[in-house]
Amino acid sequence: MIMQETQIWVFGIGLLAQLFFSARVLYQWIVTEKAKKVLSPPAFWILSILGSFLLFVYGTLRNDFAIILGQFLSYYVYLWNLNLQGIWKRIIGVVKVVLLLTPLAAIAYMLRDLSAFDLTFFHNKDIPLWLLIFGSSGQIIFSLRFIYQWVYSLYHRESVLPLGFWVLSLIGSSIIIIYAIFRLDPILLLGQSFGFVAYIRNIMIGNRSKKIKLDEN
Repeated sequence: MIMQETQIWVFGIGLLAQLFFSARVLYQWIVTEKAKKVLSPPAFWILSILGSFLLFVYGTLRNDFAIILGQFLSYYVYLWNLNLQGIWKRIIGVVKVVLLLTPLAAIAYMLRDLSAFDLTFFHNKDIPLWLLIFGSSGQIIFSLRFIYQWVYSLYHRESVLPLGFWVLSLIGSSIIIIYAIFRLDPILLLGQSFGFVAYIRNIMIGNRSKKIKLDEN
């Protein structure tokens, strides 16, 4: 009974994280549709940080290295975009410290006992190694979209969500959905399935905007 109650609140944390992620996609999609061009609103990055923070907790409690790895790769890109959009300076000092140290604390916690880490994440009877590698590849691709976004935005000196970001989102999301089915993880499945339509729609709008610019030139 206690185990079931624990599992419920763990899934509750994961569900709340995915709600934040789903909200960021929905909000970005709405403002993009209104503007008829792909936008990168500040709320997108705020919701990203909130969701990522909770998913660090969820991934640790679920003993799921793929989830934690995926969050670690993109977390600081969220913060960078908040800084670029002038939001970071408005955050109070103690919250900044917590945000900056959260990923490092999560990794340190996982690696506190290397033998246990190896047993839990790489020899976990609930997650075969091939499935862990498959799920991690999806998370890496999904997270690389933010590395791509960071490089692109750095080059253009503004926070933008380019076409390549949405293509990588679609590919990574497809792999994660398959992984979630194998893992019987309703949180991952729900979160990824929600964004699918938005990714495709942003690709369509991005291609249309690109075509209009080419015609104008």
